[in-house]
Amino acid sequence: MATKFDAAAYNFRKKCPYISKDLLRWFPGHMNKGLKQMQRKLKSVDCVIEVHDARIPFTGRNPIFTNTLTGAKPHILVLNKMDLTVKSLIPKIKDQLKAEQNIHNVVFTNSKDQHCRGLKTLRPLMVDLIKDSNRYNRSEESDYNVMIIGVPNVGKSSLINMMRSKNMSVRHALPVGAVAGVTRSLMTKMRINNDPTIFMLDTPGILEPSVTDIEMGLKLALCASLQDHLVGEEAIADYLLYWLNKHGQFKYVDYLGLLEPCDDINQVLLAGAIKLNRIRRVRDFDGRVRDVPDLTEVARTMVKAFRVGDLGRVLLDIDLLREPPAQRQLA
Repeated sequence: MATKFDAAAYNFRKKCPYISKDLLRWFPGHMNKGLKQMQRKLKSVDCVIEVHDARIPFTGRNPIFTNTLTGAKPHILVLNKMDLTVKSLIPKIKDQLKAEQNIHNVVFTNSKDQHCRGLKTLRPLMVDLIKDSNRYNRSEESDYNVMIIGVPNVGKSSLINMMRSKNMSVRHALPVGAVAGVTRSLMTKMRINNDPTIFMLDTPGILEPSVTDIEMGLKLALCASLQDHLVGEEAIADYLLYWLNKHGQFKYVDYLGLLEPCDDINQVLLAGAIKLNRIRRVRDFDGRVRDVPDLTEVARTMVKAFRVGDLGRVLLDIDLLREPPAQRQLA
């Protein structure tokens, strides 16, 4: 059982760690190409499902989607990885998205759990929205085409695989991965349901051309929507440390072998190197070999622990939630 610490007893940082905005510019060629393909395909689509990470429901969604893809078609926002966020806050999140962003159809899912309630409601919601919409040039078509969009690594392909497996008893067909950028191009449509016939189009994750807000970029990096090496594992770990300390989440203390919470990422990573035995061998200028702590590997391990939930459930956007609840609700 983790030791309890009083956050008020520590003088933690009040400001988000700074990194160069240049590190957050990531819009490779396949993203630009994919966005153009998506726009061309839109006229043959009946519904757009936007998938995003449930830990950052208010930040990181690409504004290009709102401006070019989701306006004219029925739109569902799927907040995936709900198993990693604070479930008690889900009603508040839905209310705020409806009030501030006019998003009425919000579904929370865990695309790795075939018994997830959100997955069960998604298909009938799609069908109802499409039936109630003006399908224009597709009004005579009996099949439904649904486009899946979202920033990288939020679980788009996993969602399609799970729905295909659940509704048609078919093995997974789309490649998935724990790093951003697995889906590189718009793929052929895949049948995910027979009655009615529903096809889904998988698409590459698309970030906005330049992430200008530093903290939003770090949240995206922490959730693996940016490739780690583009920001730096130690920079991502430092933001994670800042956020955990700010919100009184101290599971990292035991995980990394510390005696108490610490605001210095170097000390945290050194302690972790000792506990986890993350050592690498280097050769001195005189040719002698010695062991040194592998801080980058510890940072990578720390970030991975966050991503799989070993450091606790979190809502990274908690400060953006109206009337944030008492800290005890986050425990």
